[in-house]
Amino acid sequence: MQKKRPSPLRSLRVGLAVILGVIVYAYGFEITQIDLAELRSEQRQTSLVRVLRALAQPEFLEFEREEQAVVVPVYVPCPAEGSLPKVEPAGTDGQRLTIDPACGSPGDVVRVEGAGFFPHVEGPVRFVPGSDPANSVQLGRDVAQTDGAGSFSVSIELPDRQSEDVQYIRATMRRNVGAPQITRTARDTWGKIIETVFLALLATTFGTALAIPLSFLAARNLMKPIRSPLASIALSALGWPAGVWIGLQVVTQISRLSTQLAGNSLVNLGAVLVSAAAGWTIVRWAMPPEEKTEPGRGLRMARVGALLGATLLGFFGLLQLAEFTAGVSLTIQPMLGLAGFLATFLFQVSDILRIGTPLMGALVSGSVVGNLLGRIGQRAAETRPAGSVRLINLVTAAAAGATIFALTGALIEWLYQIGRPEFTLWIPMAVGSGLGLILALFSPVKSTLPVGLVIYSVTRTILNSLRSVEALVMAIVFVIAVGIGPFAGVMALGLHTIVSLAKLYSEQVESILPGPLEAIRATGANRLQTIVYAVVPQIIPPYISYTMYRWDINVRMSTIIGFVGGGGIGFLLQQNINLLNYRAASAQMVVIAVVVSIMDYLSSVMRERYT
Repeated sequence: MQKKRPSPLRSLRVGLAVILGVIVYAYGFEITQIDLAELRSEQRQTSLVRVLRALAQPEFLEFEREEQAVVVPVYVPCPAEGSLPKVEPAGTDGQRLTIDPACGSPGDVVRVEGAGFFPHVEGPVRFVPGSDPANSVQLGRDVAQTDGAGSFSVSIELPDRQSEDVQYIRATMRRNVGAPQITRTARDTWGKIIETVFLALLATTFGTALAIPLSFLAARNLMKPIRSPLASIALSALGWPAGVWIGLQVVTQISRLSTQLAGNSLVNLGAVLVSAAAGWTIVRWAMPPEEKTEPGRGLRMARVGALLGATLLGFFGLLQLAEFTAGVSLTIQPMLGLAGFLATFLFQVSDILRIGTPLMGALVSGSVVGNLLGRIGQRAAETRPAGSVRLINLVTAAAAGATIFALTGALIEWLYQIGRPEFTLWIPMAVGSGLGLILALFSPVKSTLPVGLVIYSVTRTILNSLRSVEALVMAIVFVIAVGIGPFAGVMALGLHTIVSLAKLYSEQVESILPGPLEAIRATGANRLQTIVYAVVPQIIPPYISYTMYRWDINVRMSTIIGFVGGGGIGFLLQQNINLLNYRAASAQMVVIAVVVSIMDYLSSVMRERYT
């Protein structure tokens, strides 16, 4: 076999690539200021050893301590010749401390010897300038170790603290007595790690609940087949904001009526029960399980009106449930004692119902109006002649474009407070109307447009944009909104969980087997039935796995957002690091590592069980 001759050009390219790589990494060293001389610095090594030793002794247990402290005078520098007073060995209660020589210049080494101290203990030997024993100066190797007889000998270097007055060397020895006790740091750490776990749990729960529906909107294989005529899309775009506004107004009026019945729990409970029973009866009548004959137009309209009434009753019942829950929580709180958090939870649930019911009403109303107008547009596009459809497309597309751009301009005005309606209202409306007309003119009259891909692209863009923002930044915003504490952490981690899980879930939906989808669609199933019977059975195991993994992530991330006031153990960890209390910080880091390890084990067990 003929041997391939080396190519000079190839060798040159390899050489140039190597040189370029060296230049890149050399510049990287320059930018990142890598300097190993700093690592070899004696001062930095001393500080590093001190910190590592502190981190290796987490502050979980403590003892009561006995202390022996003795000071001996020293002169820096030496007084004039012949004026140095005689320095006797200092001591109390049998302890003796001597220094030789008793004076010196800054930088001189003196010998400090002690006797009669606790055996086999260690303690600091420090220089005390002036007459203030609390104002001590740390010396080089200022730790002395006593032997079995309680004696020690250590050499120290006098610092540059010159004074004509007498100064002191102080030796302090301590020993543990009694049984070990749990430290205040350990108790605080326990409370904060429990707070961290539940912070992550709530954020994961709320985030998962919202991420699941968003994941279907962000799945390309589900959204790509969705197509609608332009008239249907335009009318839906007009119906949604109108429906949201109508829903808010209606539910607000219902809320005012509900408030008038507040304060009487029995009345509130009765209203809840009556609303539930009446609503269920109406729904059963309006949506019978089977039809013996084709209902007439009048009956269909009556059923629609009945469903509308049942929906209003449902909102009224939810608001009455909020009033009932608030009343019960205030009544039982004094009786619960240590379990008073249950009453607080009930009160917060009532507050969630008060806030969430108008939002729910707005979404329901927007969905109903948008779908109704969309069906009208769909039917018009299918049944009317091409000329009429062209006119409908022009009018509705122009109106929808103007509405969408006007709402966008209103958002810009709210954010930036421009104060120029011509720039934030009229010009956007004109541009949106023009784009709508162009779309209607150049699109085929009765063709369908890929509205599903548009929704998919918008949803993906929003998710990607929010996911690029770290939870730490979100926590800063929510700390401003709700104050320092774990509530801000729950909101920040919850939002980050939504966008992260929605992406993971949607990618899992996109990777499901297409066979079940095609089989369910072939039976004539609608989109909801397709998702329930063809998609959900395939995604339950990975959804559980991703959710447990996200809980694990949120536990670890909560230690970071605590640095900006987001609650959890991170806030305590930051305080101890700032105060250079490395033993306490070590205790928190050990607990974090243990909890994360337990979470990882539980997550692996859950994944193994359900996958």
